[in-house]
Amino acid sequence: MTNDKKMRAKKVSESTATMTEMVMPNDTNPLQNLMGGNLMRWMDVAASIAAGKHCEAHVVTASVDHVSFHKPIALGDIVTLNARPTRAFNTSVEIFVEVFAADIKGGNPRKCNHAYFTFVAIEDETRKPKPVPEVIALTGEEEKLYESAARRREVRLVLSGRMKPEEASELRALFLSFEPNDGN
Repeated sequence: MTNDKKMRAKKVSESTATMTEMVMPNDTNPLQNLMGGNLMRWMDVAASIAAGKHCEAHVVTASVDHVSFHKPIALGDIVTLNARPTRAFNTSVEIFVEVFAADIKGGNPRKCNHAYFTFVAIEDETRKPKPVPEVIALTGEEEKLYESAARRREVRLVLSGRMKPEEASELRALFLSFEPNDGN
């Protein structure tokens, strides 16, 4: 495979991954709900599949943004995880994962949570980061996720100490775009 093929920009739809699981007794806490750690593992697996498809490479998890559990997922529920790339940055790609649950008959469908994962593509031979293809956002939702990814990336970098707050141009632009209310 040529390097040009590896770096061909890809539509979001080319790299999406959907994973389905059933909540079994060993997946639950004493309240018979899915344990958060098990759900996070499933999310990481689904996200890494989407990232690997997008990068055409092995990937490693670099970060996970704010995971909160909005609705419980009960024993016996069917969990569907949808993962898709939002934007690529040099050697990393951000993946958006949404989690949905329903009972075995499809009743009580609900979105339970979501999170953003960042993966770094790894060169097989050297085990060093490698460049990743750009993400092509086509739909309105894909474009919104693409545009906001730069701000999420800056937040991650500032919080991890890898970027100084004053260097966060996307965040500065966001906050400086608001005019202070002068009371008139």
